[in-house]
Amino acid sequence: MGNRQEILLTGAGGQGLILASIVLAAAAVDDNKNVVQTQSYGPEARGGASMAGVIIDVDTIEYPKVTKPTVLLCMNQTSFNKYLPKVGPDCLIIADSTFVSGPHSDEYKVQAFPITRSAKDELGREVVANMLALGVINAASGLIDREIFRNSIFKFAPRGSGELNQQAFDLGYRLFEEGSGQNNEASAQTP
Repeated sequence: MGNRQEILLTGAGGQGLILASIVLAAAAVDDNKNVVQTQSYGPEARGGASMAGVIIDVDTIEYPKVTKPTVLLCMNQTSFNKYLPKVGPDCLIIADSTFVSGPHSDEYKVQAFPITRSAKDELGREVVANMLALGVINAASGLIDREIFRNSIFKFAPRGSGELNQQAFDLGYRLFEEGSGQNNEASAQTP
């Protein structure tokens, strides 16, 4: 991937995407990169639409909004349907197959992983699916040094949950490395 990365994290309120974007931005700063983080969510907060953008660059960032995503995370079907048409064919798309149905068009590079289901089944807590997703994203894109990222997660995790959140991040790496993502074959399953 090039120097400038524009990442969109999308899903529903309550999935921890705003926190994930803050952790991602902090990790990039700790990795000596320039960063801008933005966020937006529906008036419902929990359950409504949620979107956070992070721009990472080694050069000066002149415009603070994501305009050409290089990475798109979709944690639910609504966000997948809304944001997929707004990305180019070179964008890396990570979909949570727990909630996003396939098959997906060959026009896009969609990689589907059971993010929420894995957080629940392997770690016993759906709430860490956001950190698991960051692990998948970083494993796929190499945005930030892994250990720097893990340290940032520990700093921002709610008290007493740092190790669990780091385990979720590491599980995201494992899912990616084991090839658990299904390109164009994701099927939604109830968590």
